[in-house]
Amino acid sequence: MSSDETASETPAFPGWRWLLPSAVIHELDPEAGRAGRRPRRTARDWIVDFFGFLLAVVIGLAVADTLSDDPDLPHAVVVTDQLLGALACAAVWLRRRWPLGLAVATIPLAFVSTTSAGAGVVALFTLAVHRPFRYAAWVGGMQLVLIPLLLWVRPDPDLSYAPAVVFTLLLTVAITGWGMFVRSKRQLMLSLRDRARRAETEARLRAEQAQRLAREAIAREMHDVLAHRLTLLSVHAGALEFRPDAPREEVARAAGVIRESAHEALQDLREIIGVLRAGDSDDAGRPQPTLAGLDTLVAESREAGMKVTLDSRVTDSAAVPASVGRTAYRIAQEGLTNARKHAHGAEVTVSVTGAPGEGLAMSVRNPAPDGQVPHVPGSGQGLIGLTERATLAGGRLEHGPEDGGGFGVRAWLPWR
Repeated sequence: MSSDETASETPAFPGWRWLLPSAVIHELDPEAGRAGRRPRRTARDWIVDFFGFLLAVVIGLAVADTLSDDPDLPHAVVVTDQLLGALACAAVWLRRRWPLGLAVATIPLAFVSTTSAGAGVVALFTLAVHRPFRYAAWVGGMQLVLIPLLLWVRPDPDLSYAPAVVFTLLLTVAITGWGMFVRSKRQLMLSLRDRARRAETEARLRAEQAQRLAREAIAREMHDVLAHRLTLLSVHAGALEFRPDAPREEVARAAGVIRESAHEALQDLREIIGVLRAGDSDDAGRPQPTLAGLDTLVAESREAGMKVTLDSRVTDSAAVPASVGRTAYRIAQEGLTNARKHAHGAEVTVSVTGAPGEGLAMSVRNPAPDGQVPHVPGSGQGLIGLTERATLAGGRLEHGPEDGGGFGVRAWLPWR
C-alpha cells in the first residue's frame, strides 16, 4: 500500500492513470477536480482496496479463532463480535471516502469487537495517508491512550498484559508512521511534478522571449543594412522616371549608382544570410561598422549626390566601445537614408560629440527640401529599430520635425 512512482504523462502512454492513486491523479489533472467531482478509482485503487479488505478479513478470522477457543465467552457475545467485525471489514471499502469517520468509529468498536482489529489497522493507515498530520495525531493519540484500557477489558489470550500493551503500542505507532511516510512521499512527488511543470513553463517563456528578441535583432540588422542601399537605388530610379530627358551623363551616373547599390545590397544580404545559417551572433561572422566608418558612410552618400556635412568632435574615436560605435553608425546611416528618401537635395548635417565619462551625443538634421521629391514608401520601422538599439545600449533617441520644416534625429549613448 505504498505510493507508486509517477508515470510519464504523455499521449504515447495513455494508460498512465491506471497506475496512480486517484488522489494523485486528482492533484495532477485539474479537470478531475472541476465542479467538485470526486476522483474515480483507478485499477490500482481497486487492487489496493481489495488487499486492504483481505488484510482486515485475515486478521479478523485469526482473532475469531481465539474467541472460539475461549470457553468463558458466551456464544451470543462471540456471534455479536464476529458480526460487528464483518461489518467493519465491509466498511473498509469506504475508507477513501470517509477516512476520518471510519478511523474514529473503529476506536469504540474495538471495545465490543476484537475481530474488527484488522479494519482498525487499515482505517488508521488510511487516515495517515489521506489526511493531514493533525488528524492522524489526534486519532492515533486516542488509540495509544485507550490501548491499556482496551487490553485490560479485552485481554489478549496469548500474551500477558504488559507485553500485549507494548506490542500494540508499537504496532499503532508503526502503522501511523508508515501512513505518514506514504503521504509525505506522495506530497513530494506532487511537489516535484509541480516544480517540473513550472520549470517547463518558464523555459518555454524564456525560449519564446529569446526567439522574439532574436527576430527583432535580425529585423533591425536587415533593415539597417539593406535600407541604405535600397534607398539609393529607389531614389535614383525615381529620378530617372521623373526626368527621362536628363543628359546622358546624369542617366549614366544614376544607372551606375543603381547598379552599385544593387550589388552592395545583394552582397550585404548574402552576408546576413550566411551569419544566420552559421548560427552566429550579431557581432560575429562579418565585419561590423564602427564610429570610424562614418567618414566612409558620408563619402558614399556624397558620391550618390547628397549634400552632407560631417561635424565630428570626438576626443578619441578609437576608444569608443565597439557596441556604442556600431549603434552610432547605424543611427547616422538611418538618418542619411531617411533624408535621401524624404528630403532629396537638402543639405544634411551629421554631428558627433563626446568623451569618455560624458557619453556620445549625435544628431542627423536636414532642412525642408526644395521642390518636389519623388515618393518613396516607408513605414517608419527604421526609426523604431533605432530607438530599440539606443535603449538596448543604455542610451536614448529622439526624432521629430525641426523648426522651419526640417527633420532631425538626436541620440545620446553611454561612453564609460
